[in-house]
Amino acid sequence: MTTPTTTPPRADQTFALSRRLFAYNPALFAVNVLLWGSFHALPALLTLAVSAVFTRLDNAETLRTAGQTSGAALSAAWVAVGLFALVRLARWGVFYWALRVWITLWYTLNALVRRNLLAYLLTAQGSRRLPDTPAEVVSRFRDDVDDVAGYVEIWVDGAGIVIFSVVAVVLMARVDPMITLLVCTPLLLMVFFVQRLSPTIRSYRRRMREATARVTDFIGETFNAVSAVKLAGREEQMVGHLRALGETRRHAALRDVLLTELIRGVNTNMVNVAVGLVLLLGANQIRGGHMTVGDFILFIGLLPRLTGSMAFYGDAIARQRRTGVSYDRMHRLLQDAPADQPVQHHPLYLNAELSSPLPIVGQAPEALPLQELRVEHLTAQHPSGAGVQDVSFTIRRGEFVVVTGRIGSGKTTLVRALLGLMPREGGRLYWNGEEFADPATFLVPPRSAYTAQIPSLFSDSMQENILTGADEERLSRAVRLAVLEPDLEQLNSGLETEVGARGVKLSGGQVQRTAVARMLAQHADLLVFDDVSSALDARTEAQLWDGLFSELDATCLVVSHRRAALTRADRILVMEGGRLVDSGPLEELLARSEEMRSLWAEEEA
Repeated sequence: MTTPTTTPPRADQTFALSRRLFAYNPALFAVNVLLWGSFHALPALLTLAVSAVFTRLDNAETLRTAGQTSGAALSAAWVAVGLFALVRLARWGVFYWALRVWITLWYTLNALVRRNLLAYLLTAQGSRRLPDTPAEVVSRFRDDVDDVAGYVEIWVDGAGIVIFSVVAVVLMARVDPMITLLVCTPLLLMVFFVQRLSPTIRSYRRRMREATARVTDFIGETFNAVSAVKLAGREEQMVGHLRALGETRRHAALRDVLLTELIRGVNTNMVNVAVGLVLLLGANQIRGGHMTVGDFILFIGLLPRLTGSMAFYGDAIARQRRTGVSYDRMHRLLQDAPADQPVQHHPLYLNAELSSPLPIVGQAPEALPLQELRVEHLTAQHPSGAGVQDVSFTIRRGEFVVVTGRIGSGKTTLVRALLGLMPREGGRLYWNGEEFADPATFLVPPRSAYTAQIPSLFSDSMQENILTGADEERLSRAVRLAVLEPDLEQLNSGLETEVGARGVKLSGGQVQRTAVARMLAQHADLLVFDDVSSALDARTEAQLWDGLFSELDATCLVVSHRRAALTRADRILVMEGGRLVDSGPLEELLARSEEMRSLWAEEEA
């Protein structure tokens, strides 16, 4: 049973987590900061060069008017023009290399965060279920990871923009401190305004992401149920519901985008207001002889980029809040993971093909041949409200044990809690007399293998779905024992047949038997079947059970109500209302259990 050990990351942890990302490849991050810092700081030199050109030209005109030689001033002007051209070319070169290294950093950090999310979901110990729908998970892998990696851009650009801002304010203040103060004050107020809007920014972004996930989830479910929708004639209702979800998402996205554009619009207008102030005040200063044309050009050249820098600071605050939302959503997905799980350091292979297979995460469990599996007082609660309470039983090597009962009696919940596929609230589990606390990592091949009631297949060939990493030499036996050979003869491509998303190109029986073959290819001591024979005819099901016991030393735990399984069972566990109400051989149960007689009669009918 999983017990959360950490709390979700707070907003003030956003920088701490991102700093961990910066440290993944410090050299690459430092090069990005250096190049982009240079790119953003160089405009200050460009403006100085332009200001120097006009200053020299103004001096030359003054000297010419006074009847003096202006050659030296003109030469200085040409030097300033050359400096301007040199800085301009240098900035283009810096931009080219900065863009290349930024792309490398972006994809590296994206890949690292996605790798960490997926690795934890696949390998973390303990029972867990996704807190949200698969579509919501996809949204977190896509949008939230992009937000986290994009937040690094703020820090890559920040150094150069800060340098430019400081240089610009110093140069402008040396010319006219009062105009500089008047220009910068509204920009600082804008930063304060964005800071006050931070809670609203977080709220709007969270709502937009959740609404997007609901739309994506509904579309995915609709694709999986197209036939059922058409058969029921519910196309209009489905479209109407999708339209309603789309409207909700549109309103949420509109609020988020409007707030973002409002902030940008105010920032842009601040540029116009500041330029207007400089034009009004600067013109008077020039007329009064207190400011030269070169100084005026300096103000006009520095001001737009300076106001853009102030807008950058406001946007940085907003993006920090949005990134905090993304970290929160990731932590919700990973549930009990350490707060720094998304940004932990691990090797990535992005630049070349591997010469050898990737290292296996963790170690294969030790093979412990089953002698006895004992379950004591197992209790688990299903999200729907049903569950199992205080269930105890034992499975010994070579036994064929069937769990039966009515719909909702807790059969599937029992095996899923036993295997660690859902949290259990109580109970103890023993393998050969030794207790194990984490069935999710203990009851895996070569100890146990499982086929779900509704198997999930990958959109790949049937062979790849069966093997999933197992040795190819086990393929033919797994196919034979799963009674798939007659089906392969009818399929044009045999084992190379593409099964489609979730096996949509196969019949229900073929999907179940492909999943059984996948389980048998793993070579496990305990085989757990959750009603996999429900889509099989009686003859095929009989072949399946006969093959298991003729070729394998199989120990089976089977959820079923079918006679083919019940008549073969060494023991039957009868579930009713989430409790184990009786157990024993079929003949004894039919003699003493009213519930078993009712189930038997229903199956016969």
